[in-house]
Amino acid sequence: MFRPKYISFDCYGTMINFIMGPTAGQIFADRVDPAKMPGFLDAFRIYRLDEVLGAWKPFYDVIDNAIARACERYGVVCDASDVQALYDAIPTWQPHADVPGPLGRVAEHYPLVILSNSMTDLIPHSARNIGVPFHAIYTAEEAGAYKPLLRPFEYMVDQLGCAPEDMMHVSSSPRYDLMSAHDLGFGAKVFVDRGHEAPTDHYGVVRIKDFSELPALVGL
Repeated sequence: MFRPKYISFDCYGTMINFIMGPTAGQIFADRVDPAKMPGFLDAFRIYRLDEVLGAWKPFYDVIDNAIARACERYGVVCDASDVQALYDAIPTWQPHADVPGPLGRVAEHYPLVILSNSMTDLIPHSARNIGVPFHAIYTAEEAGAYKPLLRPFEYMVDQLGCAPEDMMHVSSSPRYDLMSAHDLGFGAKVFVDRGHEAPTDHYGVVRIKDFSELPALVGL
């Protein structure tokens, strides 16, 4: 039974129901043919990943550039109000129903940490929505880089004063989180299979269906 010094979590998608795609679908419903909407939203998702792989930029700019690229690809008109609506929606999103109860149990025994591709103005709202006490919260803005780059993970362990092998990292994204945690030698990696990325049992992960299975992994 692995007993980590800290348990770190991805926030959006893993704990918070990340509905960037559905939100964009609502905003652009009057401009994108329904038959083309799945492709449009997939392009938006892919371009967001591409945007975070370069030099750090505010998350507003990540959204702005990614949606502009998707709109250009599909011949859709986009303006600043669309980007602002997407950004403003983020603090309103709520946790998955399976998160607060089990996470609260774990918080009674282990210090919990958020490592998020977020901004310091956004993440406090999301942490409050989760409703569980966190020992520390770190953002891409503070690290000067976005996941899946290694720098955010290195920033987190430096701030905590521990080694990667002392930590468990929990995420619903192999691509953004778990591959990087594996490469850095995290002591445990937990894949919450939310269905928005291809399932995997590789990279040394333990796969769970939701947070109801999390307490048992740390002896609770």
